[in-house]
Amino acid sequence: MQDKPLPQATDVEEVVIGTILAYPDSINSVLSILTPEMFYNFGLRTIYQDCIDLIQEGKAVDLINVSNKTGIGKSVYLTELAGRIFTDQMIENHALIIKEKYLLRQYILTGQELSDMAYTEDLADVARKAEEDLLRLSGLLHSKDPKKLGKLVDNVIDTINRLKNGEISLVGVPSGFKAIDRITGGFKRGELTIIAGRPSHGKTALALQLAKNTAELGNPVMIFSCEMGEDEDAMRFLSGVSGYSNKELITGRCDIEKLLKTSESLLNLGIYIDDTSAVSLLELRAKTRKMILKHDIKVTIVDYLQLMSGTGQNREQEIASLSRGLKAIAKDLDITVIGLSQLNRLAESRANKEPQLSDLRESGAIEQDADRVLLICRPAYYKIDTIVVDGVEMDTKGLMIINMAKNRNGVTGEFVLYHNESMTMINETK
Repeated sequence: MQDKPLPQATDVEEVVIGTILAYPDSINSVLSILTPEMFYNFGLRTIYQDCIDLIQEGKAVDLINVSNKTGIGKSVYLTELAGRIFTDQMIENHALIIKEKYLLRQYILTGQELSDMAYTEDLADVARKAEEDLLRLSGLLHSKDPKKLGKLVDNVIDTINRLKNGEISLVGVPSGFKAIDRITGGFKRGELTIIAGRPSHGKTALALQLAKNTAELGNPVMIFSCEMGEDEDAMRFLSGVSGYSNKELITGRCDIEKLLKTSESLLNLGIYIDDTSAVSLLELRAKTRKMILKHDIKVTIVDYLQLMSGTGQNREQEIASLSRGLKAIAKDLDITVIGLSQLNRLAESRANKEPQLSDLRESGAIEQDADRVLLICRPAYYKIDTIVVDGVEMDTKGLMIINMAKNRNGVTGEFVLYHNESMTMINETK
């Protein structure tokens, strides 16, 4: 098969360099768009790098300084480039063309490299390389433009006015729990919430209850269930609405007619479940984007972070890349992301068994990347019969203590929920 020339636009590259030389301030319009390696022509790439070096040295990016930097022998060529330019109005559009051609070349080269690797390397290595490269290119592709403060302020005032007039009750997506919504104002778009706890403390149960509450209020939810199968999740939802315990459903000790009738409330709920094990960030991003377009998804839940497939030289780097990736997905796709996370065993060595932010397993990056962190504690799990909450002694049976240990845009604090384990239900009252 005859090789095709790689996508390029060297004539446009010359126009961009000429514009920078003719209108030195115009380089500020393209610095956030172009990096030197995006130029196909090596000579023009070198000139652009010299322009950047001059800025870093605190010097003007004019024809004289650039000529001195690149070599006096190129001064005639540089003068010719600058002489062709009569306006700087189109420099951003031209920069975007250069970037587009660069990305197309990168996709082609990545495909060729992966094709070569597929003949000699293991599938896991090829898949890891594909994910790393495609995530990098996706990050370059989806960039946002700055917005003027005045416009942002107008939007915020409009939201506050709608709250005041009762047109909306929360800024974000409601959780269905008054205690949570009171503190958070609802789960906001672009934010990452982490729900963390030790095994068997109810992380999944709380996440499923949040999904059901949110969907019932008209906000579709996507669940990535890395630990449990889709049927197992469906069983838990069915248990919650039917009144039958999970054990009764599994063993068939239930009335089918009652089951059919009570399950009707679930049939039209906007909850979508994907039970891909070890889902990668690339796959999660792609599927979430597709579900936003198809079903207007508002919330994505990941159960749980440590079971995802990540990249890094060690486990800490891998988890850090996953938490950063989930935060990036929330921001880039403008949705709420709720990630479940394991806690290490340090809480169990404390007398009160209460978890702390430092207990987040395998990476401090989770605490850093999250906009809020909810820590779950089940005192009854540790044979603690009673505890004192807000000065009131309480029976711990079914009690789930939620500690809002981090809340980037609000207050922190504790509140209690009640977990009916047998039916996977969580309520604010017994």
